[in-house]
Amino acid sequence: MNICLFSVDEIEKPLSLNDERGVHILNVLHKKEGESFFAGIINGSSGIATITKITSNDIEYTFTPKNDGEKPLCPLKMIIGFPRPIQLKRLLRDMASIGVEEVFLIGTELGEKSYMKSTLSSHDAAYKMLLDGTVQAASTYIPSLSILRDLKECVSVMNRAPNASSVVLKVALDNVNPDTSLYSALKESCFGQKGVCQGGVNQKRGSVVAAIGSERGWTDNERAVFKANGFLRCGMGSRVMRTETASTVAASVIMAECGWLG
Repeated sequence: MNICLFSVDEIEKPLSLNDERGVHILNVLHKKEGESFFAGIINGSSGIATITKITSNDIEYTFTPKNDGEKPLCPLKMIIGFPRPIQLKRLLRDMASIGVEEVFLIGTELGEKSYMKSTLSSHDAAYKMLLDGTVQAASTYIPSLSILRDLKECVSVMNRAPNASSVVLKVALDNVNPDTSLYSALKESCFGQKGVCQGGVNQKRGSVVAAIGSERGWTDNERAVFKANGFLRCGMGSRVMRTETASTVAASVIMAECGWLG
């Protein structure tokens, strides 16, 4: 826990010693009265919290904001087919930790339907995983999350979004019959570090959407949906990866080529 995050309603209210944040502050950080720890407001400012009093029930503290918080590294939206629940836990933590802007979890035609019924697949449980990844990154901004029935519903939601026109590159990872490689797609677009835009998508106030399927990949019906909505099917070599691995690799490649890693 590299930062303790609080909602707007929680900030500066006494923190219960039974709360996992309180346990971490006292038992892991070993903080005492008068000492400070990194804290922030969810989707808001970050700063320093100073402990003013520790009672038998809670920790009292004051919060001093220092900046606007560590925002997502990039305008990258990830469409991800539901993986196994144990993989979902790691995947969402990693997506938040590396700084993607938005995650769409969807059911796929070849995906195992029972995965979407897991307790870990509820919105609250998934949000908690994203929160864990955000805390790990010492950020205050949690990626937006949508859990949708299938690809068609996801695309429909994205097309209706107020910022839909700002999407400047849409790719679907597909190692069965890709149109090109992900690396080539980025190089040939105007988003790469050496592209004509020079400076990445941020300069155009645009975003990238990347779709990664469930374990068995995409069907021809889903490929048709991608084609109808302007997605370029891309490969990342001949090796078959787990959904969580492909998501992290794809996000990393996109972020590096768009110049979002510094």
